[in-house]
Amino acid sequence: MGEERDIAGRIEGRAERLHIPIGAICNNNCIFCMEEDREGRYVNNSAMTPERVRWVLEQHQGYEEVCFTSGEPTTRDDFPTFVGWAKELGYRLISVMSNGRRMSHLPYTAALAKRGLNRVYISIHGHEKALHEGLTRTPGSFEQTVGGLKSAARLKAYGVELHTSTVLTKRNLPHMAEIYGFLRGLGVDQVVFNVMQANGRAHTYFEQLFASYTETAAEFRRCLDTVDEASPMAFLVDIPLCTTENLPDFNRGYVEKYRHYDLDSRVELPVEGKQERRGSDAGKKLLMVMRSDLDDAERAKRPECGACRYDAQCEGVWKNYLSRFGWDEFQPVTQAAAE
Repeated sequence: MGEERDIAGRIEGRAERLHIPIGAICNNNCIFCMEEDREGRYVNNSAMTPERVRWVLEQHQGYEEVCFTSGEPTTRDDFPTFVGWAKELGYRLISVMSNGRRMSHLPYTAALAKRGLNRVYISIHGHEKALHEGLTRTPGSFEQTVGGLKSAARLKAYGVELHTSTVLTKRNLPHMAEIYGFLRGLGVDQVVFNVMQANGRAHTYFEQLFASYTETAAEFRRCLDTVDEASPMAFLVDIPLCTTENLPDFNRGYVEKYRHYDLDSRVELPVEGKQERRGSDAGKKLLMVMRSDLDDAERAKRPECGACRYDAQCEGVWKNYLSRFGWDEFQPVTQAAAE
């Protein structure tokens, strides 16, 4: 995210990442989780057998990054084996999206790093126990997640990058500066604030949790103004660019392009070219799903968006966000206004 191009150029130049969903269960119970269908996730991710994981990795040799994700990947005892395969197959970045709880055990995290894990994305949603656990709804999760951050930070000297993901809600939005300071103090390289995707539990509890994009951008601006760093390593992600024109370009983040495989029988989204996306051999019964499939099905644009300088980079606005807030805060950004 810290490249020297403007936000539009950075989005255009982003590489696609391979996601492999392996966590059939999660040991947190986050109120905003986008994976509300826990039974469906269990069925889908349990089907990612070692043979299928190996097949997916082999199909995408040459990709820069593979990320093990969905549910809690560290609940899989064969996860270290998958990391080793990714290294063997030449992936430069081997990462995991995790709540970090199991990683609080330093020997476990060190073993993953020895196998090839070199980037960690740890989810943490507050700088204090009450705030974090009020959102994860899991007693003891804060101490273990902080322990995971400390383990990963100790391995930075051996090439492990440490990033965090904080999902923004009405509860933690006013505390971004404190969260940022707390995480940087623990050695985090990049602090990413993720605006909620308005699906799953975030849809169920929308009114209680979801701040408007305009309010979110304003609070993030205040966070940046509070931070005593020349170039804060804080990034606001998954928010329409037209609502963040008051932010420094450097701190405007973006969602990575990615693809993953689900069981064909579990994919409910409309998917173009379905036959060409079906797996074969060990990948039989799997279907490739792109990030854009979700965007196309669940987000919308209006005709005025076509006049915006960010139209080509913008995925649109969540339809269920629009049903609550409407279009008023989304104004096309002209080239002249941007300059």
